[in-house]
Amino acid sequence: MSFLPSVIHAEYRDEFRIRLTFNDGTVETVDFSEWLEGPVFEPLQDVAYFRRFFLEGGTICWPNGADIAPETLYEAAIRQKRSKKKLQPASRARR
Repeated sequence: MSFLPSVIHAEYRDEFRIRLTFNDGTVETVDFSEWLEGPVFEPLQDVAYFRRFFLEGGTICWPNGADIAPETLYEAAIRQKRSKKKLQPASRARR
């Protein structure tokens, strides 16, 4: 059986970013702005409404029924983590 990600904690950061903690210990701040298109996500373009998110069924949901699959959030978190890793300077070899 493969890993099924689940969001176990979420904390609002700023704008459309939420810091997510997953059931495998992965913690990353994810920018949700890329998903805020289409009729169901339109209300979320208002930051005050976006901040009304809650956890249900292992993912982030909003009062209007909008949600994003936990697998999608996990992939975004991993992508963000890899991106950060690439930006870190390489360690110097010891002499």
